[in-house]
Amino acid sequence: MNAKSVTLLLGLAVAAGAAQAATGPMRADDPGIVDNAGFLRAHPDQRLRRSGMQSYERRHFSDALRDFKEAARYADKTSQAMVAEMLWKGEGAAADRPLAYAWMDLAAERNYPSLIVMRERYWSQLSAAEQARAIEIGKGVYAEFADDVAKPRLEKELARARTEVTGSRVGHVGTLSIPGSGAGAKKVDQITGLNDMNRFTDGSKYYADQYWDAQQYWQWQDAQWRSLERGSVIVGAPQGVGKMN
Repeated sequence: MNAKSVTLLLGLAVAAGAAQAATGPMRADDPGIVDNAGFLRAHPDQRLRRSGMQSYERRHFSDALRDFKEAARYADKTSQAMVAEMLWKGEGAAADRPLAYAWMDLAAERNYPSLIVMRERYWSQLSAAEQARAIEIGKGVYAEFADDVAKPRLEKELARARTEVTGSRVGHVGTLSIPGSGAGAKKVDQITGLNDMNRFTDGSKYYADQYWDAQQYWQWQDAQWRSLERGSVIVGAPQGVGKMN
């Protein structure tokens, strides 16, 4: 794989999970929401992807691979693609090209064009024997990480979080404002490293259905990918990321 493919993946991970606080009126996908430590606790796909990205950037590859695999259990396609890339290059584990292909094939199961391109590049570089092995071992990868089994894991987490809204159903939080890490939070959150003590978020936007209703959440994820692949600007995206030449 070339450097541009790596840049694309890193950009997708950063854009989706490590946005910086914005100024001006809050958008429905405001980074003040997706950066919120409470939000990340309730969304293990994004929390684990972020942790994996931080480890990858520090070149702590074993830790990164572990976290990306955990995020992959919650149907996070960026993390699944990162597992593929790391296995292809031998980062965090011995290089295994057939297994890397199986992971990239999994990452591309929603037909995101950029991941399909990467999958086909992998396939074109495998020998006939490697291709046969990739097909065989892919069965096990799909059995544990495909959307049919991975999405319900995250949906269970979202449903649990929805029931924990204090004193009300999610749809009735109105203009509630909530501290970033909840009552009694430490000044710097140990998971994200963000200072959330003085960050407040509009509860009516924090609990928007696109973040907590499973079907709308998946649609929101798809919209993020479509925007990146069109080269559109998403909060937190590095310049020039989103198109693969």
